[in-house]
Amino acid sequence: MNNFVYDIPTKVYFGKDEELNVGKYLKEFGATKVLLHYGGHSAEKSGLLGKVRKAMDDEGIPFVELGGVRANPSIELVRKGVKLAIDEKVDFILAVGGGSVMDSSKAIAHGAANPGVDEWDLQLKKVPFTKSLKKGCILTIAAAGSEMSDSCVISNDELHMKKGINCPQNRMNFAIENPCLTFTVPKYQTACGAVDITMHTLERYFNKGDHTELTDALAEAVMRENNKAGKICVEDPENYDARATMMWASSIAHNDLTGLGRGKFLQLHQFEHVISAVYPEVAHGAGLAALWPAWARYNMPYNKDRWAKFAKNVWGVDCDEAHPEIGASKAIDMQEDYYRSIGMPVTLRELSPKITEDDLTKFADMVSENGNRVLDGPKPLDRNDILAIYKEAF
Repeated sequence: MNNFVYDIPTKVYFGKDEELNVGKYLKEFGATKVLLHYGGHSAEKSGLLGKVRKAMDDEGIPFVELGGVRANPSIELVRKGVKLAIDEKVDFILAVGGGSVMDSSKAIAHGAANPGVDEWDLQLKKVPFTKSLKKGCILTIAAAGSEMSDSCVISNDELHMKKGINCPQNRMNFAIENPCLTFTVPKYQTACGAVDITMHTLERYFNKGDHTELTDALAEAVMRENNKAGKICVEDPENYDARATMMWASSIAHNDLTGLGRGKFLQLHQFEHVISAVYPEVAHGAGLAALWPAWARYNMPYNKDRWAKFAKNVWGVDCDEAHPEIGASKAIDMQEDYYRSIGMPVTLRELSPKITEDDLTKFADMVSENGNRVLDGPKPLDRNDILAIYKEAF
């Protein structure tokens, strides 16, 4: 087992109606003025934003608002939020939404706490920083895991770049998780969330590391139970127990618990990030689903025993010790079939008609930084490997 540091400072308030207590929780964390940050109209139409405003008013907490966060959140809105937070002397950012809103909130918190520094330079790690505003979230979709992760991913449309930064300052001070708030999430987005949750754990599971049996068991349980819950939520959107399982799996899958003692690098996420950087309308989870079968089949021969363990403990496939690749291949097929069953694409052609064969070379160049970067893992992936996977996924 590799050395690791595990420090999760996020306080989670889980269950029905917890969002009604957000004013009290903000006071608990010392908020004196809040930037309420959210996406489109769904949070308004559902009445959630009205409840949040009332909760803050009841506690006498002043606030300003900034909506308009899109999928694959933009640096342009982050810059607008930073200016608003500084001008209004905000000391707490409250995200109401999913991963995009939370990541946008994190980037705003960093920029507001480090005035005069370009927000994109912070995202590119060109400028080291230790300060950030306090932040919390009310989760409305189980997917990205940003509510407990140290990750923040932002897009720059002008540069066609999508970059993530991992640092302790990205941790939320608190997360409110009421599964009922996810009942109205459309089937497609629910399915995208199910993919993203599993991938956060699966990619950790296939990192380098040995003698991580306890971590492995936790990871396998998250993948197994999330797969079950995801299917139920797509078919029965108001099933509280399944929604609760997905929501908690979202948090566990990306708070590092399911990868302790192993590597942390997420190879497949690097493949998807460049696609949604070029085509921002592509849903992240759908992009992962479209890429995963090709990535899995390309990697499996280099780590057969690990894939056989995944096959047995996640999909119940017994593997012949002499030929583990047979059972491993069957499990990959089962995972691919599962994605089809919940309406997810399993090729890039299915993902978007805009993606062409000419794009594949561009994607490979972006991921490999024109051949100067190798993605770490049991099978390190250079530009040729990366391009081969894109072609197989097409």
